[in-house]
Amino acid sequence: MALILWAVTTGETYLSTLVRQHFDHLTLYAWRLPDPFQALSQGCISTEADVWLYNGTLYVGHDTSSLTEERTLESLYINPILDVLKRQNPRSRFVTSSTHNGVFDTSVSQTLYLFIDAKTDGHETFKAVIDALEPLREHGYLTTLKNNKTITNGPITVIGTGNTPYDMVAPVANRDYFFDAHLESLNEPENAGITGLISPIASTSFAHVIGTVSEGDSEAILTEKQLSTLRSQIATAKERGIGARYWETPSYPIRTRNSVWRTLLKEGVALLNADDLEAAANYF
Repeated sequence: MALILWAVTTGETYLSTLVRQHFDHLTLYAWRLPDPFQALSQGCISTEADVWLYNGTLYVGHDTSSLTEERTLESLYINPILDVLKRQNPRSRFVTSSTHNGVFDTSVSQTLYLFIDAKTDGHETFKAVIDALEPLREHGYLTTLKNNKTITNGPITVIGTGNTPYDMVAPVANRDYFFDAHLESLNEPENAGITGLISPIASTSFAHVIGTVSEGDSEAILTEKQLSTLRSQIATAKERGIGARYWETPSYPIRTRNSVWRTLLKEGVALLNADDLEAAANYF
């Protein structure tokens, strides 16, 4: 079974087909994950950064109390990712043509999803994000959309979330950034035009839209209404070429967590939320 885990470091990072993990950047990342790519070694294919714009600089942190002068989007994400990609795409007499390999040695065509969660004013912050991507853009490392119809996958796929304005993404016919749509509202008339060209992934809170999960004799049980809601949302997304992702899934009891994981995988989510990356990787 392919597995996509997403680890978070004030953002978050994915694996190979289905699991999202959320790390607190100050604790689990800063202290237990000194290398921001440690989670990738277990298969994560996505990372997310919470960004705050102050005086022209994008700082990274889960909240304002976690911000420091040193923790910037450039220092924590852009530069480290660029360094890895340069090593993956060396220039030497042995390389006869330019390459665009991704961060994974065993799957060089696999993109790394970089979710950027704008925490401050959406328009100003995302404009700064677009500018901050220039080093990756300059090397041709970003997934792009051309003429509003052709996507060319690159080593890095940038997806704006949080306060990212829809009107800074959807109307732009030629771009190298995308939008994290709201999964639960894709079927509303005003969102009929949202497809995979705008949103490769659509996300929502499991706790909010599905609700509390009951525990049966051997595993957690979703009601028929809950399953119907889940299936409808995933189907709507798939019809438009969009992958579904649920965050805020149960983390305890373990039996309930594992049962929800199995259900989400069975129903066809694109990414599976997991608070414990190692546990998810071992479980599957």
